[in-house]
Amino acid sequence: MSNIAGKAYAMNVITPIRSRYSFINRWLFGKATKTPAALLGLVTLSLIHYARWVIIPRNSFPHLDASQPKEELNYDYMIFQSNFNGSWAQYVDSFTFAIPAGLDLFWKWNVRYPKSVPLTPFHDYIRHNQIDTCHYYSAYPMAASNDVKSAKVLKQALCDFDKASAGKPADEFLTDYHALLNAMQLHLGEMRPTPVVSMAAQAVKDRHSGTPEKVQGFKGANDSAEPVENSASSRTPPAAPLSSTDAPEYS
Repeated sequence: MSNIAGKAYAMNVITPIRSRYSFINRWLFGKATKTPAALLGLVTLSLIHYARWVIIPRNSFPHLDASQPKEELNYDYMIFQSNFNGSWAQYVDSFTFAIPAGLDLFWKWNVRYPKSVPLTPFHDYIRHNQIDTCHYYSAYPMAASNDVKSAKVLKQALCDFDKASAGKPADEFLTDYHALLNAMQLHLGEMRPTPVVSMAAQAVKDRHSGTPEKVQGFKGANDSAEPVENSASSRTPPAAPLSSTDAPEYS
């Protein structure tokens, strides 16, 4: 089980929402879909691969067999799924800073939602309701979302260059090729493991479990085969985990 595949992190958060208010969220989601400008702050976060909210009414959970007991739930449930680059904390904090009002609007009717600011209660809320990913597959685990965007730009530039350079003399071709390289410098980065991301995610996991250990990361991009201790995380005191009395109970 891992929430991480290469540079990407998969987040699943399931939160109870009062049934009499869930229709408001459906209307809000529909409105946001038709007016993308309302989510401009979210769209500009280049670390996000994907984000989706779904509301499941309390009487609409899958019932796969007659022998399966039927749930008697008091709430509808809102499922939030996202894939992103970076650590858990970086992502949650970026969401908070980019669209604090939007987060409060989307989760406003969810049970015991503490608001997106201040950060610590919001972190506790997301962490308590997060479901770990059982299986996470990524076809391009070393590609960040910006790598994918750069690949598309580079492919189009190469196609255009191929057409424009056909039949040109060698000297002119070389001049145009150098111009292409200069223009594409921002899109020629290598897709290597990002050690800071992996170590940060592990540090969050250790803080959540309350059993901080030495974090195994990588010394650097050129030393990816040699694990080293994350001295920064070892100096950071662990945050106290949620106690049984702090954890909200839902049904």
